[in-house]
Amino acid sequence: MSTKETLKNVASGSLRMLPIEAEVYLLRGENEQQQPALLQREIETGYLQFHFGLKGRARLFYNNDSYILDLPEEQSLILYNPQHNLPLKMELSPGARVFSLVMSIRRFHSLFTNEADSIPFLKEEYKEKRYYQQHPIGAALSVVLSQLWNEHMHPSVRELYIRAKTYELLSLYFNRNADAQAEQCPFLVDEENLGKIRRAKEIIIQRMAEPPTLAELSQEIGLPLKKLKEGFRQIYGDSVYSYLFDYKMESARKMLESGKFNVNEVGLKIGYSTASHFISAFKKKYHTTPKKYLMALAQQGA
Repeated sequence: MSTKETLKNVASGSLRMLPIEAEVYLLRGENEQQQPALLQREIETGYLQFHFGLKGRARLFYNNDSYILDLPEEQSLILYNPQHNLPLKMELSPGARVFSLVMSIRRFHSLFTNEADSIPFLKEEYKEKRYYQQHPIGAALSVVLSQLWNEHMHPSVRELYIRAKTYELLSLYFNRNADAQAEQCPFLVDEENLGKIRRAKEIIIQRMAEPPTLAELSQEIGLPLKKLKEGFRQIYGDSVYSYLFDYKMESARKMLESGKFNVNEVGLKIGYSTASHFISAFKKKYHTTPKKYLMALAQQGA
């Protein structure tokens, strides 16, 4: 099957840009549909691209779709071509998630001026050469990527948090001789525990209407309760139930916006037995009631 045939009938995925600073930004790509989705964005010459596969599989298309790079789950790609533009054209499998860090070579070089010899494409002999490298995403990188994807920071510090995590991501990417966070976070040296914490998150999301107790969750994933609590906060930046609350409210907001469900139905779907309890929770999160939120949306669309 030709490349062009594989790109027929794909839907548009969700691609959100998170500005970090001048000449640096993150792209957050996700496919929540049941068919492959296509993400596209122009990227200028002279920019580095770091792509991180968080979930599912992605494929990147270059040179009029004649050149294809696979980005499996838990793998990273770094791309640089000083001669030609490398516009982003990425196909995501259903349920796939990716993060892409895009940074000008000028800004990147300024971060590593004293360490240029340790990074291949900063050496003089690579100045005009293309560069491509694929690496597995290690435990430390995986944690930072999860924290970025799932951040629930207050708006007043959100921009600062994302910028700090972006540069932490970059520093860990090039720190391949040692795991810089291993002593601070025991979960980073234990892939098995990391997998259990991820499984805990999946369980509470799948069963958000009737979530297990912490004791039941601990038993189901096979991790002591104390390690579950500590590990979840280290990886996702929040307690189990606080994270679940934010997820439920975000799900409720999306359901309300879809127009397919009324307030009572949305409340029941995310686990509230009465409309009053759901309204109170929604107001706590968004400082308005579901009804007023929908009215504001209607006014914006008028």
